Amino acid sequence: MKTWLVTGGAGFIGSNFIRQCLAEEETLRIINLDQLTYAGNPESLALVSDHQNYIFIHGDIRNRALIKELLLKYHPEAIVNFAAESHVDRSIDGPADFIWTNTVGTFELLEAARFYCHSLDAGKRQGFRFLHVSTDEVYGSLGPDGYFTEESPYRPSSPYSASKAAADHLAQAWHHTYSLPVLITNCSNNYGPYQFPEKLIPLIIIKALAGEPLPVYGDGLNVRDWLYVEDHCRAIRTVLKKGRPGQTYNIGGHCEKTNLEVVKTICAILDELAPDSPVLPHAALLTFVKDRPGHDRRYAIDAGKIRRELGWTPQETFVTGLEKTIRWYLENRHWWQRVQNGSYRGERLGLGVAGNE
Repeated sequence: MKTWLVTGGAGFIGSNFIRQCLAEEETLRIINLDQLTYAGNPESLALVSDHQNYIFIHGDIRNRALIKELLLKYHPEAIVNFAAESHVDRSIDGPADFIWTNTVGTFELLEAARFYCHSLDAGKRQGFRFLHVSTDEVYGSLGPDGYFTEESPYRPSSPYSASKAAADHLAQAWHHTYSLPVLITNCSNNYGPYQFPEKLIPLIIIKALAGEPLPVYGDGLNVRDWLYVEDHCRAIRTVLKKGRPGQTYNIGGHCEKTNLEVVKTICAILDELAPDSPVLPHAALLTFVKDRPGHDRRYAIDAGKIRRELGWTPQETFVTGLEKTIRWYLENRHWWQRVQNGSYRGERLGLGVAGNE
């Protein structure tokens, strides 16, 4: 039995990762450490909550003493760090939480991992891995051509991406200075089941089903590379098992779409799958709204390194992944309706009008 300590496992990507691991790896035990902030939802792990190889710990990655205690108690072969504040709009309204969690939290986790790794015997130390999950947003904005590679310079432009860039640099420094076996992954925009409905795709799905206006920032021509979350989770598992310590691996879906294309595709699929919606066609609800401050124009990932070196490629196209996603939201209304009854109801964020002391 091997053990992985997963941080932020009640969030969108983390919960998909845990469910996938426990479904496909019989000899793996998962220790999930999550603070359960607004986007951390225990219901996302209801299917595995009673699994014999799953243990949930309610706690904060900034609590170094707790991390050390867990490491010494469970002796994991790997730490996978998903824990993060991740919504750009929220970072504009209140950047402090992003600095504390994404940057300071990663520092505390790295320090606890350094203590633990150096306490292991040589054989176990050689097999230990610290995988830090990051984002393509650290690279800033691309022009109409070209792709982000692992050698692209960092040019973060939002409080969110700046906090993640700082965490990436800390992780690399702990590898080079302290020989901590760090792996970094920078992924493109994820989508799929269990995503908190502040993000574009679930927000549009839910608003369309309610017959509400579908907000598109600016001219709708900002471009993102889209990655189905289960493909991302498979990539992370591949990097954990085959990746070289000290290396960064970009993970993308080879799927560039403008925001306008994404919204129109969602509308077209919903026209077929949800013909009883209050407004048809759903595209009639499309509404252009004021752009958010500092909105990067284009992201695009070159995922050639992980394909060449580790043999990973995405299994889903944008259309197949999006149809699976929409079907999940249609079949699991209870999940997102309960989420909406909590701290977020689809209101506009990211206008820089709120404070965060």
